[in-house]
Amino acid sequence: MDRIRSDVIRQKFGVAPIADKMREARLRWYAHVLRGKEDSVRKIGLNFEVIGKRPRGRPKQRWADTLHTDFTLHTD
Repeated sequence: MDRIRSDVIRQKFGVAPIADKMREARLRWYAHVLRGKEDSVRKIGLNFEVIGKRPRGRPKQRWADTLHTDFTLHTD
């Protein structure tokens, strides 16, 4: 049996790639948080900065970094 590539199946059935769906969901959640009250836990957590040293090695991906990437990719 031959293998069929995922992009061929997605194109045939008209399904968007999962990365695009995840990006849309993150941006939708960010908009939801911004619309919330100023004293909500979500909004406080969005702007929260942890005081202290970060561990050695490659920095972990943060929510703000992911949002920045999503905004640069989402041009429409």
